[in-house]
Amino acid sequence: MSVNTDRYESAVARYFEAWNATEPEALTKAVAAAWAADGGYTDPLAEVRGHAEIAAVIAAAHAQFPGFSFRPLGTVDGHHDTARFAWELVNEADGTAPVAGFDVITLDGEGRIRQVLGFLDRVPAGA
Repeated sequence: MSVNTDRYESAVARYFEAWNATEPEALTKAVAAAWAADGGYTDPLAEVRGHAEIAAVIAAAHAQFPGFSFRPLGTVDGHHDTARFAWELVNEADGTAPVAGFDVITLDGEGRIRQVLGFLDRVPAGA
């Protein structure tokens, strides 16, 4: 495994730690560990910048889907300072995954996220 592959996988692991943090203090710490201070997040439903706004988007997702967690699908693929990966939002009670997508992240020199571009492939009606 190359150093770059480790870098991408580490960044994505921190990303999922943030998305799966449900307690406010844990969420704040996980977002700070994953994103650069001025990092951003953009998907079809949100465009935010900075740790507080990113944490608010994550908290809103947990409020909309309580009892769900994010998990990666497949492998992380990357080059230079960019990586992509697929994910799904899984109901912990029954294993269903009503939401899925893929994200493209750009990393800074320290391996923290500068920007996320998220795409939604599967979203339930009315979500």
